[in-house]
Order: sequence, then C-alpha cells, then structure tokens
Amino acid sequence: MNYEHFTRLTCQAVQETATFIRAETGRVEPGQIEEKFLNGLVSYVDRTAEEMLVERLSHILPEAAFITEEETVVQSDADLQWIIDPLDGTTNFLYGIPQFSISVALKSGDELVIGVVQHVPADEIFYAWKGGGAWCNGKPIHASRRAEMRQALISTGFPYHNFSRADAYFAALRAFMREGRGVRRFGSAALDLAWVAAGRFDVFFEYGLNAWDVAAGAVLVREAGGMVSDFGGGDDFIGKYEMLACNAGVYGKALEVVREAFAD
Repeated sequence: MNYEHFTRLTCQAVQETATFIRAETGRVEPGQIEEKFLNGLVSYVDRTAEEMLVERLSHILPEAAFITEEETVVQSDADLQWIIDPLDGTTNFLYGIPQFSISVALKSGDELVIGVVQHVPADEIFYAWKGGGAWCNGKPIHASRRAEMRQALISTGFPYHNFSRADAYFAALRAFMREGRGVRRFGSAALDLAWVAAGRFDVFFEYGLNAWDVAAGAVLVREAGGMVSDFGGGDDFIGKYEMLACNAGVYGKALEVVREAFAD
C-alpha cells in the first residue's frame, strides 16, 4: 500500500470536513445539544462531520471498516480500519473556545499506519504515515530535543466523567507540576498529541481515552521521533484507555512518574 498517497487523500477529506465545521462555529443552538453521558456533549455538527468523513473515506478504501465516536456507521473490524473522531473537543467548540480538531487514523492489521489531525480554527493539518515522517501544512515536524524534565512542558486532560483513577491522576499531576516547567490543559487529546509531535509539548498523559482520541496522534508522535506507550511502558494504550506520549529525552523520567502514580 502506498501510505503517502492514501494520507494525502485522507487529508483532503479531513480538510473538506473542517470547512463544514468552521462554517457551523457559533451557530449551534442550546436545543441542538445532547449529553451522551456525564459532560459528554454532542450536536448535529459532530454527526454530520462524521458522516462526511465516512462517505469520503469509503471512496478512498472501500474495503476498510470503521470505528467512529458517534457511530453513524456500522462499527466493524477488518484488516483495514478507519478510526475517526469527527470533532475532538466538542465542549470547546460549543463554548466558542478555538481548540478543537478532527482526528483520523488508518489501522492495517494490528498496526497504526496513517494519522491525520486537523486543528480546525487554526487551519493547521498534521499528518504522518508509516516510514514517512510527520508533517504540518507541508513542512516536516519533529518532537522536541529537550532532555531534562525541568525544561519540559506537559499537557494533559482532566477527568470529566470517569473519576475511578482520579487519585492516581492527581498524584501524577503533582509530580509533573513539581518537576516540569508547566502544565497545560486545552481539551483536545488529538491536538495535544499533534503538538507533542511538533515539539510544542514535551509530555502528554491522560487516562479514560478511546481509540479515536489517540490513534492518529500516536502515528504523528512516533513518526516525529517521539515515544508513545501505556502507563506501564507497553503498547496497549488503546486497550488500557491511557496514554503517555513524550519526546525521547524525557520519556524515561515521565514513565517513572506515571508508573509510580498509577501502580495498582
């Protein structure tokens, strides 16, 4: 498979969908917002954006199955599988905060091979494919080379509906606050990961994440020279609903922090 070719087609589908989302910004009425679960908001914009992506991606790879957040298409497994979040950061979008994104990944077998994340308000598109490096708006990007935790800028996402591991989370957060340069929380995990790939953040950690939140970002970080794992240092970040993503220089220290905090 020519991953570069399919990445560029995916970028086109994502950018067309981003145009729709930008046009709907500020137009959603309160009565058009639903709460799927505690603090899990959704509107017609999420669903329409997902339908647009599914329709376009189906033409690119008709044999591929889908895993999508809003389940507007039958969820199924296949050797090729698209993993889609049509609007990561829905609460930000609905509240007028310009930090939301589109996330699309392609999995081949057990391997993530393509990742695309679009920062919709800023019109920045981050993309990567297996063996092809990571890119933003046509320019190569790389994870940062900062090697000391005291220089590291950390990003995270606060628990907002699953509080089962909150004590462990705040233990890790306290450690990063003490040892790092600062902590940021912007509300789009996919975009946080893209920014790790671009060297803007050095560390990202969060639990309670789904495949569509992190699949594309994982490809970006790895192709940009960074490290991605679960909190134990393994590769099951999707199955365990948790992720640590870092530049290579601080990964070891960051892993110590989350491993100790989240130890059973």
